[in-house]
Amino acid sequence: MIVVMQTDSTPGQIEAVLNRLREHSLRGHLTVGEERTVIAVVGAAIPPTLREELEHFAGVKETLRITQPYKLVSREVKPSDTVVTVGDVKVGGEHLAIIAGPCSVESEEQIMATARAVREAGANMLRGGAFKPRSSPYSFRGLGEVGLQLLAQARAETGLPIVTEVMTPADVDLVARYADVLQIGARNMQNYQLLEEVGRTGMPVLLKRGLSATIEEWLLSAEYIIAQGNPNVILCERGIRTFETATRNTLDLNAVAVARKRSHLPVIVDPSHGTGKWYLVPPLTLAAIAAGADGVIIEVHPDPDRAKSDGGQSLNPENFTSLVPQMRAIAKVVGKTW
Repeated sequence: MIVVMQTDSTPGQIEAVLNRLREHSLRGHLTVGEERTVIAVVGAAIPPTLREELEHFAGVKETLRITQPYKLVSREVKPSDTVVTVGDVKVGGEHLAIIAGPCSVESEEQIMATARAVREAGANMLRGGAFKPRSSPYSFRGLGEVGLQLLAQARAETGLPIVTEVMTPADVDLVARYADVLQIGARNMQNYQLLEEVGRTGMPVLLKRGLSATIEEWLLSAEYIIAQGNPNVILCERGIRTFETATRNTLDLNAVAVARKRSHLPVIVDPSHGTGKWYLVPPLTLAAIAAGADGVIIEVHPDPDRAKSDGGQSLNPENFTSLVPQMRAIAKVVGKTW
């Protein structure tokens, strides 16, 4: 349920509604928009008489039932687009995020060379994994805190904010000391303890869709983060597992349009994991922007043939540099810029 306040409602009237919700062991999430102020009511059991009760409160315009199981991420609560700010970079609305970097941080030379190259080409954020979830326990699993320190060094030189994955609730404090955006990987989309922990940080969170997750399940995972009082969530479509074997995953661009229709959160696309093949990354990047994505996250490595993880889906700096003007052209057509 949402409570729509009158345009001239006072802080005291809003607080009176919030206090009544607390009496019913419910929580009220306040959203102040340009056109209206609403209170989203969430909790296990909303009394059937509560809507009528609240409509008699001073300053209340009306109460409405939310039809979707996710409440706080729904456009019924917030019709306007959410714009997430990461340093000087904005994600959402008219702004396009271009996030680029290696799958994993391997060495100082590798991450510094990549950061300089993608910054020069036009990227506005740097990605790189310090902790890597791998299907095989014998694969390279990242440098840990050393990798985070190297990412921080790259940020200090280039000015690019850092996007990096956090894998367990116990690591959140450590990764948050270095990162600008906490990434939740596909395998952890439904790790609810981790979602709540990153929600409590208040930091921007990039939430990847699970390999077999429905759009509704994806949005409900975002709800876990926002329910902790953290509105800074960026959704990421990274491909889903289907019967098709020609590509690593099937990049679901339907999900971009559907998620942006149902939710106010920004939606970006990962064409690297979505295809698994570097030569498919450029066309799918352009398709994602044309479909309305608020950004892309692309794997770039100075020497993909020698990458310790996901070299086959990584662009080299030359290919990334060639792609950027095409991205700018499509972005201009759909009214976005960076």
